[in-house]
Amino acid sequence: MDELLKVALVQTALVWEDPQANRLELERKLGALTSDVDLIVLPEMFTTGFTMNPQRIGKEEGPKTLHWMKTIARQKNVAITGSLVYFDNAVYTNRLFFVEPDGTTSVYDKRHTFTLAGEDKVYHSGNERLMVSYKGFTICPLICYDLRFPVWARNTEDYDVLLYVANWPEPRINAWDALLKARSIENMAYCIGVNRIGVDDSGHQYPGHSVVLDGLGQELAFSTTEEVVTATLSKKHIKEVRDKLKFLNDRDSFILEG
Repeated sequence: MDELLKVALVQTALVWEDPQANRLELERKLGALTSDVDLIVLPEMFTTGFTMNPQRIGKEEGPKTLHWMKTIARQKNVAITGSLVYFDNAVYTNRLFFVEPDGTTSVYDKRHTFTLAGEDKVYHSGNERLMVSYKGFTICPLICYDLRFPVWARNTEDYDVLLYVANWPEPRINAWDALLKARSIENMAYCIGVNRIGVDDSGHQYPGHSVVLDGLGQELAFSTTEEVVTATLSKKHIKEVRDKLKFLNDRDSFILEG
């Protein structure tokens, strides 16, 4: 029997630096889901927008949001993921949580902090990738600016799904579209990109373009409006693509340092 994974991409506007308002709005949107899903994907910094002022966010908000994610996961029997401002060990991080229905929680700290916006000055970067095994699929979740660095995303573990959560602005959206497609093709994996929509407090416009691409870069779902988009991934598809084309057998070996 083919293993399937139904994903819901939450393409939403965000209230600037207001975790409680964003949790309430997301809860409303998720409550309107009419079909069963296995994985809910939220944007980058889904409780605040892409703020470079983490000190304005109460340090208790990170744990409160993680508790909220665990509640949603348990109540809906679904995994949920997205990144948020999180204070830990005396530093702020742009931290992604992947929370499963039983409460199992995996963590990824954004490796490539966005120097153009000064993210590197206020957030501590991570140095370890995350691989999550969920419902027969191996998933590699990354964050926004990570998309520009193919070595960091290289499929050396034979993952099935590469996932990016983002606040990717309108002026560079063509790069978002092109790089997501490239990542799916070169890694022979599903590639999911979830971007926010709307305008933030700094005046940056976000056009969405959340997308699901299959292992050959073919589009399964795409949106430019504020909505929840769903798509179903098939383990059989990944196996068939890799068995037929075998391109990953010829990938270069390397050791990632730094």
